[in-house]
Amino acid sequence: MPYLPTFSLTSHPRWQAAIALLSAVGLLAGCAPMSPAKDAPYHARAPEINRPAVRPTRSLSSFSDSLMCMDHLFRESGMGTVLITSKSIPDYSGRIAVATKEMIVTALSQMSRVSNAFRFVDYEVNIAQQDTVQNLTTLLLNNNQIRLQRPALYVSGAVAFVDQQVISNNVEVGTSASRLETGYSQNKRSTVIGLEMHLGDFRSRTFIPGLDSANEIVIGSGGQGLDLSGRIGNYGVQFNVGRDYAQGSGPAIRTLVELAMIELLGKWARVPYWQCLTLEQTHPEFIRQMREWFEDAGPANRSLLVRRSLVRRGYLETETPDDSALRQALTQFQADERLVVTGVLDFPTYERAMRNFVSLTPQGHLQRVGWVNNAGISMAADTSQQGQPAHIDMQIENLMVGREHFLPGEQIFLSATVSRTSYLYCYMENAEKQVIRLLPNATNSSGWIAANQAIRIPDWMSPTPGFVLDAGIPGQERVACFASANDLTGKLPANLQQPAFRPLQGAASLEDIGVQLRQAAGGDSLVGQSSLKWQVTAPKASAAAPQ
Repeated sequence: MPYLPTFSLTSHPRWQAAIALLSAVGLLAGCAPMSPAKDAPYHARAPEINRPAVRPTRSLSSFSDSLMCMDHLFRESGMGTVLITSKSIPDYSGRIAVATKEMIVTALSQMSRVSNAFRFVDYEVNIAQQDTVQNLTTLLLNNNQIRLQRPALYVSGAVAFVDQQVISNNVEVGTSASRLETGYSQNKRSTVIGLEMHLGDFRSRTFIPGLDSANEIVIGSGGQGLDLSGRIGNYGVQFNVGRDYAQGSGPAIRTLVELAMIELLGKWARVPYWQCLTLEQTHPEFIRQMREWFEDAGPANRSLLVRRSLVRRGYLETETPDDSALRQALTQFQADERLVVTGVLDFPTYERAMRNFVSLTPQGHLQRVGWVNNAGISMAADTSQQGQPAHIDMQIENLMVGREHFLPGEQIFLSATVSRTSYLYCYMENAEKQVIRLLPNATNSSGWIAANQAIRIPDWMSPTPGFVLDAGIPGQERVACFASANDLTGKLPANLQQPAFRPLQGAASLEDIGVQLRQAAGGDSLVGQSSLKWQVTAPKASAAAPQ
């Protein structure tokens, strides 16, 4: 029998280490269960770690400013409030699960803040989507305790198609040597999304010819990767790095919805809606370019830019405020611009403050206007617009545009919009020179109103408006509104603190009211005012009946 040499695995150092590791694993597996109490300090940090690391931001698109532009176009056209509703907007591709109908509601709301142009009728007939409010509505309808108004218009449409990987590009290269291997890969893909929307007449359930919108948008994804592997002596080394991006479908659908609503309602209302689609902010690269300028400027220069912009708009009195004044100004500016209020100079605040200083070149490129390079980026100071007062836009909202004559007893509808969040004080002077306070009142005891959102005087869309404004005896009637950054109620003289809708003693005219309000405001530079007047005419005598 031949001699066979023997070799023990346990005598080799590497195998001894492996056996020791396997023994340790077996020992751990056979031990008693771990005690969660011992890990309590570790788990105690979970609630804090679970919190988002980035502040929330307002969901905006390229057409957010276009929606505000449409709001002012509707107001200038003098159109009354229109009831509108929408069908569910399905996705026949089955690839996009977004709340398209809710985006329509948001777009309609943003186009009606000042003009009150549209009100959405919320009624869900799909049993699977009905909630508590809908169930209560159905019960009240069956008991004749609620009345729904019929909408005049409705929106219909669908996500028509989602074509994935319309364009696809893939590149992979690599090298191989005795001790080094490398690999590089790159890919790019494009997806096209199409949205079809139409506007229909609710009374006849027919689509209005010509009121359609069919738009497409492209979203992309891409990635790069680098692989390295080699050997150093008897050991192998691997190194992998990659970066990817994927544009989501949600912002793309919001962009298509807002564009469609601008087109549909602009055509329906016969307003020059195209003026709102040519803003610099609708440029696809606007936000990306602003972000690049934001990062290039650095903290010191971007703070200087925003502070100078706030001085121009009247939120700051000086370019070198203390931290408390700057934070308060940023907070008020963010609230007026409908941003998430943080009091911190973040990118959304920077973009809102500086967007009016950007224009398009004849070649279609974005450029900064009024910015100069001087040891970094700064903006030339302009003292001509420092300390701007709050602007109040008042209008008579009766159906006839520009109406300035009323009969005694005829109802009058007014609206007021303030350029920044303010406390609003409105007074009326009748033909007998009696002055009464309209706002604040029992419905709005403080008079606080949000910026750039119309307040109705009275609220004719509410079933309980609180008061009715009727024309009095023949003569001239006037209404004046005053805006203040601070609540002046406790600072007003006693004669101006009387209840609303009662003649004020010691107030001879609206001009007298203005003087007393400014005295109460002191050095507050954010007080603004506006007024309206109309004529109450006696009804014409009817012709005598023939004998």
